[in-house]
Amino acid sequence: MKSEDTPFEGGPMDGRVLPVLLGPTGHPPKTYRIPVPDAAGGPPTVLVYRRVPRGHSRLGIQKGWKYAYDPEGKASDRPRWPWSRPGRQADTDG
Repeated sequence: MKSEDTPFEGGPMDGRVLPVLLGPTGHPPKTYRIPVPDAAGGPPTVLVYRRVPRGHSRLGIQKGWKYAYDPEGKASDRPRWPWSRPGRQADTDG
């Protein structure tokens, strides 16, 4: 399998570059989840990073991908079909 050194921005992984496996299309996955074990033995915290373009050349060609920290860490990246129900959000009223 082919991998690519991909930079991470924001959050605890800021400034690090990790080799990420590429998919069959030659792109890294849209989301990258990193489980961090809890020191007290509780459930691990999961850091979520989203794939974003690294930049563009002067001709408008994309230079590659990087991962940006997503502090909210949404649960899924499933397709949103027109006939699907909208995502449910928790009540924020106290």
